[in-house]
Amino acid sequence: MQHIAHISLVVDDYDEAIDFYVNKLGFSLIEDTRLTDEKRWVIVGPRGAGCSLLLARAANQQQKASVGNQTGGRVFLFLYTEDFWTDYANFTAKGVVFVRPPKQQEYGIVAVFADLYGNLWDLIQPATKPDRHI
Repeated sequence: MQHIAHISLVVDDYDEAIDFYVNKLGFSLIEDTRLTDEKRWVIVGPRGAGCSLLLARAANQQQKASVGNQTGGRVFLFLYTEDFWTDYANFTAKGVVFVRPPKQQEYGIVAVFADLYGNLWDLIQPATKPDRHI
């Protein structure tokens, strides 16, 4: 059986990225291991989730140019929740910027927020439990 374990997210700074994902979104810091003086293995993710983010500090100009724009301005990641309004209120109170307000869609309630670098995320409470098997 295969599964995606981590998604690499290019960041400017390890510590500011950890602060955002842990203190604003409520993710867990799963691992923070120093590999060299310049490189760390940093993994964060929602509590209990199977997939996590590998925070990768930009190491060259090409990588620095992609920080905050890894998908060319499209929504990059989709954060599913069982309690949209609680998460929305908590994120807003902690300074998370929503670039599109909550909207009821046929597939559920959704709002779009930007992470600290500008990558766009959907916060979604599905109308029904998402199908995890394709």
